[in-house]
Amino acid sequence: MNKVMKTDAEWRAQLSPEEYRVLRQAGTERPFTGEYVDTKTEGVYSCRACGAELFTSDAKFESHCGWPSFYEPSAGDHVTLIEDRSLGMVRVEVRCASCDSHLGHVFHGEGYPTPTDDRYCINSVALTLRTSASDK
Repeated sequence: MNKVMKTDAEWRAQLSPEEYRVLRQAGTERPFTGEYVDTKTEGVYSCRACGAELFTSDAKFESHCGWPSFYEPSAGDHVTLIEDRSLGMVRVEVRCASCDSHLGHVFHGEGYPTPTDDRYCINSVALTLRTSASDK
């Protein structure tokens, strides 16, 4: 996967303030406010910052947590996982492997009836949904 390298000024010029806050400053959008929370449209979810493919609609499931949830990335090398000890807890942060943008967090062993028992809890503002209709 090709690495996308940009300066902070280039990211600020490309992204909206909310996109920048989440993707480049590891922020979180408010629960149940993102455009993809309840989306059932088939397609590929890409990084809003660089366009790299991250997740497919086939791996999306309803977790009722307030953010889009996926049980696995489209390919293991499309995301990087980093231990996150902020907020007084241990979590695993999910980042885009291409541009190192913050996407959300992954949780394991919560008992969801998915093939992996993982919940990739991803901010809608970090994603762009490409459908077959949008590719035409």
